[in-house]
Amino acid sequence: MVHGVLGEPSHSPMIRILLAEDMVILRRALSMILQLESDITVVAEVGSGDEIVAAAQRSNPDVAVIDVDLPGIDGITAAAALHEKLPDCAVLILTVMARPGTLQRAMAAHVSGFVLKDSAPSQLADAIRAVSAGKRVIDPDLAVTALSRANPLTPRETDVLRIAAEGATVAGIAARLSLSPGTVGNYLTSATMKLNARSRVDAIRIAEQNGWL
Repeated sequence: MVHGVLGEPSHSPMIRILLAEDMVILRRALSMILQLESDITVVAEVGSGDEIVAAAQRSNPDVAVIDVDLPGIDGITAAAALHEKLPDCAVLILTVMARPGTLQRAMAAHVSGFVLKDSAPSQLADAIRAVSAGKRVIDPDLAVTALSRANPLTPRETDVLRIAAEGATVAGIAARLSLSPGTVGNYLTSATMKLNARSRVDAIRIAEQNGWL
């Protein structure tokens, strides 16, 4: 359900915010905190990734503040879809965990900012202002973590492993990617070896934990 909230008039331009967070208490707390800022107003709230694009098209926000882990489609996938439909809307991702591949995925999805959920309210507000002004904001701890371990997988290995994570068979993966089953098997083997995994399932677990899928 989407809830529009109008802000108070201000002499400075108001920054219109779409807030996407599945935990209702946290979402409403964030909304109340942001509404205390004289130049920020929350115009829409959603609880799943599937709702983001439609809500943004209705409310026309300047910045979408999106939790990285949402039901439906995840926050980064939703950010990529939002950029395609509303490229002028900046995206600020919130996360509780610094995983190496998550930041890399976010940058590929045209995310403008990436901050930890436990940031101070003033830091969150400043990050919103920065991305609204066209700047990029990356939490230093997240940047250090992202640089600590690069993704060893090729794009094709990542595609194959991601589809395998959905439960698809080798034949199913081959059909979806227009590859031969033998080629799919080679990609799965190389991905497993690169991740020093014991099995395909273990490779999926490692890749997911690092945010590479």
